[in-house]
Amino acid sequence: MDYKETKAPVSTITYDKEAIEASTDNIYEAISVIAKRAVQINSDLKKELVDKLDEFATYNDSLEEVFENKEQIEVSKFYERLPKPHAIAVEEWLAGDVYHRTPDEE
Repeated sequence: MDYKETKAPVSTITYDKEAIEASTDNIYEAISVIAKRAVQINSDLKKELVDKLDEFATYNDSLEEVFENKEQIEVSKFYERLPKPHAIAVEEWLAGDVYHRTPDEE
């Protein structure tokens, strides 16, 4: 999934409780599903960021010299400006893009 094109807010907003719990009829279950999805999104974003930063990495045997790579700084700033994983997860939940099921029920 492309998290860069999401419509999730960057700042904190208030959501309607009934809209969040609509598909499960249980606010705690809904929040649990959203939290698990946020963890998935966070790990995807982190892996993507590390892969992009490794492209620009310069390896040096000397610990005394620290190089600032302009490309690495720009990539890091871009990822810092993205919406937070929990905001993306809530937007996906409200749009109905998150699949969930209860193992006890058929």
